[in-house]
Amino acid sequence: MSTSRRWRRCIDWVLTTDKRQRIRLAMTSLATLIMVCCIVLMNGLAFAGVVPDHRPVLWWTLFCAAGLVVFYVLIRSGWSRRLRDPSLTQAQMFYAIACNAVAYAIAGPARGITPPILAVTLMFGIFGLSTRQMLGVLFYGLAVFGIASVVSAWRGDPGYSPALAAAYLVMIAIVLLSGTFLTTRVQSTREHLRRQKHELAQALARISSIATRDELTGLLNRRAMLELMELEHRRSLRNGRPLVLAQLDIDHFKPINDTHGHATGDRALQAFADTVRANMRDTDVLARWGGEEFVLMLADTQPDDARALLDRIRLAVAALALPTTSGPLRMTVSAGLAQHLPGDAVEHTLERADQALYTAKALGRNRVAAAAPISALRSPAAR
Repeated sequence: MSTSRRWRRCIDWVLTTDKRQRIRLAMTSLATLIMVCCIVLMNGLAFAGVVPDHRPVLWWTLFCAAGLVVFYVLIRSGWSRRLRDPSLTQAQMFYAIACNAVAYAIAGPARGITPPILAVTLMFGIFGLSTRQMLGVLFYGLAVFGIASVVSAWRGDPGYSPALAAAYLVMIAIVLLSGTFLTTRVQSTREHLRRQKHELAQALARISSIATRDELTGLLNRRAMLELMELEHRRSLRNGRPLVLAQLDIDHFKPINDTHGHATGDRALQAFADTVRANMRDTDVLARWGGEEFVLMLADTQPDDARALLDRIRLAVAALALPTTSGPLRMTVSAGLAQHLPGDAVEHTLERADQALYTAKALGRNRVAAAAPISALRSPAAR
């Protein structure tokens, strides 16, 4: 096994292969690295004699290391997933601030190193915590550093200066307030971006609907239906399954507009579309082709089954009674169907269905007519 592969396997074991878990553990590892640097720094200062008493630093080191291990195990094991915050961001920040405050209390003359470390700790919460959570961090930080300041004054370390301690507390308060303010601004920006993203998604959905749907009936429009038929044509070539296209036309629709008005005509179109949709299968696709003309695509359907379905639709439309001021309005529909030939163009099949529709109209309307069968089209006489 190569060194790079071993290294990759080691990283996968530490951070797991789950994408979200890797992000959580990577952030925890970064926080751990910062804490380890602080531990090394504190112990270095104690070894150099800057920190008066080395024993509290040792206990502080054990406390910090134990917390790091606990947080890693909780996240790595997946236990934290049952919580609202699987990353344990706020809990880790509370722990880090407590460690920082203890370091402030025991560092003696070196306590000035804690405010910059506190600022780094707060950076983890700016992008991971809400404003409410960050306010909790603010008040918690003020409280624990207030206690640490009292403990530091009570210890009476050599060279302790009340004025300098007060300056440190002011600096710590500024760091905490600044972190809370930045979190508020970041959360406000994220909420604004989230709202913009939602509005953009809604606008794109409306544009897509306008581009592919008929505004009046909600059916696919001519352009979208042509694209869908081309896709179905290619699918039919691959799997050899039958495909039938049908042209539907509402009989004598112009008198409806002339007699009852265009508003009633629009209602008639909507009622017709709803009636057809209620009687076709889930796999069938209906589109408004233009005016009172519609196209129905029947995938994986034999011509006889398509004719039976169209007859059912025809009877349902004939039974429809649309209420108007002058009484119920009734409609009928004529339909022509054609089986799609695998080697033919969709446009040609539509022309054959349209010719069958004209046949149905010529035979008296309110009926279904089928184009010539495939066998007839391919016979020498047909040629």
